[in-house]
Amino acid sequence: MFKTDIKVRFNHVDFAGIVFYPRYFEMFNQVIEEWCEGQLGYDFRRLHDEFNAGVPAAHIDVDFNRPSQLGDVLTFSLSLLQLGESSINVALEAVCGGESRLKAKLTMVYIVKGLSGEFNADEIPAELKKLMMET
Repeated sequence: MFKTDIKVRFNHVDFAGIVFYPRYFEMFNQVIEEWCEGQLGYDFRRLHDEFNAGVPAAHIDVDFNRPSQLGDVLTFSLSLLQLGESSINVALEAVCGGESRLKAKLTMVYIVKGLSGEFNADEIPAELKKLMMET
């Protein structure tokens, strides 16, 4: 399991001082980037520059349990649920003060940019797949 903290900043909240729900999707991407860089050793720059690849989200399910406010520190945990040939299914949970603020399931697809600029799903490299399974 991978964990990281994200502090709720002014840019995350609405006039009521609670997280505006689309900002959680940006946080999800931050968690994925930190997982790729910190635990897998494949930061997004490396994926883009060396492998001409990316891992965009194809599907996201979210349950918002409780609101988060300006100044809260959310501890996000990421768990691998399923690893396919080109798909990656993870569970995310954000907790603050012992309370679950949200739970999400994300499906990402490993894509590679072709010579003519098109993006296609491709097989996750064996080394990267092995590192993901250790999550």
